[in-house]
Amino acid sequence: MGLLDSFEKGIERAVNGAFAKTFRSGVQPVEIASALRSELDTKAAVVSRDRILVPNTLVVRLAPADHERMGALGRTLHDELVQLVEGHAKAQQYSFAGPVSLAINSDESLTTGTVRVDSQSAGTEDVSWHGVVEIDGHQHPLASSRTVIGRGTDADITISDAGTSRRHVEILWDGRRAMVRDLGSTNGTQLNGQKVSEAALEPDSVVTIGRTRITFRVVAQASRIPPRPQDPATRLFDLGGQA
Repeated sequence: MGLLDSFEKGIERAVNGAFAKTFRSGVQPVEIASALRSELDTKAAVVSRDRILVPNTLVVRLAPADHERMGALGRTLHDELVQLVEGHAKAQQYSFAGPVSLAINSDESLTTGTVRVDSQSAGTEDVSWHGVVEIDGHQHPLASSRTVIGRGTDADITISDAGTSRRHVEILWDGRRAMVRDLGSTNGTQLNGQKVSEAALEPDSVVTIGRTRITFRVVAQASRIPPRPQDPATRLFDLGGQA
């Protein structure tokens, strides 16, 4: 079952009973979902190897009559649309520069049955990619070009694993490329299941030392930018169903 099919099923449950009469004409929720998915695909931009950035701030614009109809769904519609945006991005291996923000606005310049989507990536011009290592569910930024990992207190990242050496392995990161290097450990180092002494480190690769799995990731970070002032002629959709 596709994403839109799943969304349609969810909306069908939401509009049963009292909501059923609301959507006899005008825009249907699934049309908004389709427009959002298309917006992500159209605006997808490759900004780094294996990383495709898509807008995380989305504004759906509807004619006043359609906006009023959508208001009957309240929070349900908003949550379903956000889930669909995040699900589509995950399926397509897209990345966001920040949390997904979605609003549904009324636009008097549009005719009934028309959907328009405006979007932007928060701080697109300020997006940078940072290397991190994930250990036991916690992310550790690679703050310097050389990060030593081991059980010793003098390591940059100290792990509680008797099967590792005090200074077991180091991760080298220059802002674009990464490398893993064994530091003469007793039990050795594995990269994606293969023993290595030194090797290039690709995003989402897994380094194993002792019983500890270390996942290398490249994540986007963006500077916080102030929100745009609201157009007084545009009404923000209230999650409680009021415009």
